[in-house]
Amino acid sequence: MTGTDTVSGAVAETSPDDPVATIAATRLLPVLVVHDPKHAKPLADALRTGGLPCAEVTFRTDCAVEVLRIMADQPGLAVGAGTILNAAQAQEAVEAGARYIVTPSLNLEVLRACQDMGVPVFPGVVTPTELQTALDAGARTVKFFPAQAMGGVTTVKALAAPFPMARFIPTGGINEANVADYLAQPAVFAVGGSWMASPDLLREERFDEITRLSRVAVARAHNTRPAP
Repeated sequence: MTGTDTVSGAVAETSPDDPVATIAATRLLPVLVVHDPKHAKPLADALRTGGLPCAEVTFRTDCAVEVLRIMADQPGLAVGAGTILNAAQAQEAVEAGARYIVTPSLNLEVLRACQDMGVPVFPGVVTPTELQTALDAGARTVKFFPAQAMGGVTTVKALAAPFPMARFIPTGGINEANVADYLAQPAVFAVGGSWMASPDLLREERFDEITRLSRVAVARAHNTRPAP
């Protein structure tokens, strides 16, 4: 596995050794903002029980590295790190157990660092120029962020038309009500979102609700296939 993935976007079987294939099979990537390390293990259990075998721990909190380390130690969960802003953070995340890196913007330093480490990376893009630059640097699957604020499904379609080789992970403003609209797009590799494990649910320790919402999301993804 190189730093840039080569999965085409087709549904694949979940593989414990291939986090990119795991995300491709699930077509959902929970985006987590965890403020207390004590929530890491029960959160991992809740996601797995709900049928979600992958998760992105964002580096938006002071305890992100500790949370990442705890969750990465749990079996059956492909954990990556998100909101990675520089190469030093990427290395710190990988050392803590991250199996892939997600960035909110196109940062070639991070992309190349991940390539050097042999870690999959999903760089953030929002414009045709950024997408072209990411593709030229070896990426094939990119994070489209912030998805809803930047035109949502309409923009995904517009970007995919001249760049049919690209696959997208739309993230930002996506929820239970609109996730199927994104999943129906052939260019969408997976959808990132926090609605199944929001900070409020974590603060209230409503892990049963996280499991329920995860099951609903997994069923929605299973029943929504890309339009021909």
